[in-house]
Amino acid sequence: MTQTTGSTSLDTVREYHRAWTGGDIDQAMTLVADDVVCHAPGGDLVGKAAYRGFLAGFAPKLIGLSDAVSFADDDRVALFYYPHTAVTTTAPAAEYFTLREGVITESVLVFDRLSFAPPQHQ
Repeated sequence: MTQTTGSTSLDTVREYHRAWTGGDIDQAMTLVADDVVCHAPGGDLVGKAAYRGFLAGFAPKLIGLSDAVSFADDDRVALFYYPHTAVTTTAPAAEYFTLREGVITESVLVFDRLSFAPPQHQ
């Protein structure tokens, strides 16, 4: 995998990522295939409606975002970033996207679910 800039796939993923992390789920979904599959902690999300629901549930919790790095190789793109929530600003997340015909068809999402859960009081 090589780092590139100006890649059509990289541009698409960056636009998608800016949209959903900015709360514009409708715009983000214009860049996602109807039959998208997201492999996420806790289980696979199959189809645009399931993926939309997942993003729409998390996006309101974001209070900021730090980009770490992005890489692209043709129609595969990897993003590494730090989603900021009321619970954490230091838990990294990573996504590995596959695109087909200019839209996202698959995402492998990696993050520590416990880092984003509300603190448990004992």
